[in-house]
Amino acid sequence: MKDTSLQQGQSLSRRLSGALAVQAFAILGVVCVVVYAATSMTLTERQEATLTEKKAMVRHILSKTGLESSPAGLEHTLRDFLIGHEEMGLVLRMVGRDAIVVGAKPSDTPANLKRVDFEIAPLQPAGAVGTASLSLDTSSDAELLRRLAIILVASALGGALTVSIGSLLMVRRAMSPLHGLVQQLRLLRADRLDLRLDGTLQPDELQPVIAQFNELLGRLDRAYRQLEAFSADVAHELNTPLSVLIGSCQLGLQRTRSISDLREILSNNLEDLDRMAGIVRDMLFLAKADQGARVRPARAHSLRQIAFDVLDFHEAALLDAGLQTDIAGDACGYIDPGLMRRALSNLISNAVRYAERGSCLRVHILPASNGQVELSIENQGVAIPEPELHRIFERFYRADDSRSGGDVNHGLGLAIVRAIVSMHGGSVFARSENGMTRIGMHLPSKVSAPTPC
Repeated sequence: MKDTSLQQGQSLSRRLSGALAVQAFAILGVVCVVVYAATSMTLTERQEATLTEKKAMVRHILSKTGLESSPAGLEHTLRDFLIGHEEMGLVLRMVGRDAIVVGAKPSDTPANLKRVDFEIAPLQPAGAVGTASLSLDTSSDAELLRRLAIILVASALGGALTVSIGSLLMVRRAMSPLHGLVQQLRLLRADRLDLRLDGTLQPDELQPVIAQFNELLGRLDRAYRQLEAFSADVAHELNTPLSVLIGSCQLGLQRTRSISDLREILSNNLEDLDRMAGIVRDMLFLAKADQGARVRPARAHSLRQIAFDVLDFHEAALLDAGLQTDIAGDACGYIDPGLMRRALSNLISNAVRYAERGSCLRVHILPASNGQVELSIENQGVAIPEPELHRIFERFYRADDSRSGGDVNHGLGLAIVRAIVSMHGGSVFARSENGMTRIGMHLPSKVSAPTPC
């Protein structure tokens, strides 16, 4: 589903300020409602208390004066009682007499009127019984509540507006460094991937994003440089055999040749074509590995047996180089036997080319300290300089092009080893010191060593 809250064109500043304004209005609204309700309850309680108090005082006055007194004197006494309480009215009704009305009349403000009715007992047992009706005009309190409501609503709206404007200004100020970040992003191009974003002025929340983006730029820069170097190396590696093929064909067509001469030319051309086909196959394999190709592991009962089979395959080359072999250790687990044979074959071929004649080539299958399995090939020969050790697994890299086999081996063997090991979830390593060179791999713990299988 499409997230409509993040549609293109919406301003983050406006969205944040709007959200803060709504939140502020809601909070202020709740506060205003609580203040209004508390004030209304207080006024109501005060009105009830006033009526109760005045009721008791009326009864007290009448208990002293008595209903039997003259109406004029009684009315005068009650008027004196209500002096200063213009919002109150009293109606006294007695049997056989006219009603006495003092203070505010009940009919004046019927909408804002509270009234309490009660009986007045006479002083004499045989005296007349009276009833009193005490009323309170609440118009002033109602007007006070109305003004308070207007003030509270205006305060809530004004507060929300103030928060909205203030938050908009603060958000825009806080987001101003992003404009500089955008300018930095505009400078990035395919040929300027060495640039990095400067996050010194950015907020802490953006620092992880900037760090991850700079790391991504670093990976892209390395990948772009590797792609350029790879393209140049491929062109160089394919250019040589193609030039030889073109020259050989041109030379063969310059004059009439015998069948044996043509066979020799075709035989030489076939060798160059085989070399080109090998480069293409290795490049395709590396491309699949870069695209995340996975191995199809099968249970290998013995890595020692796989190493023995690969050494047996290279027996002719080993004899020709005058090398002896030795296998130390064993392990078993789940690997792709075919790919592992290919990786071992490349390692052994590399060791055979650079090993001293008459020395011993050793295969080590040992448990590593981190629970992994170390599978390596060790040979005696000229040490590889330290700066070049980390480059021997690069594509088309040769430590010394003048060495034997440089015209046949195109420098992808160890790169393929690294790709195969990566497909198994492992890592490669190389060590060279005191005339001994060991190149190999660390396989993950799913390869057990050297427990019985």
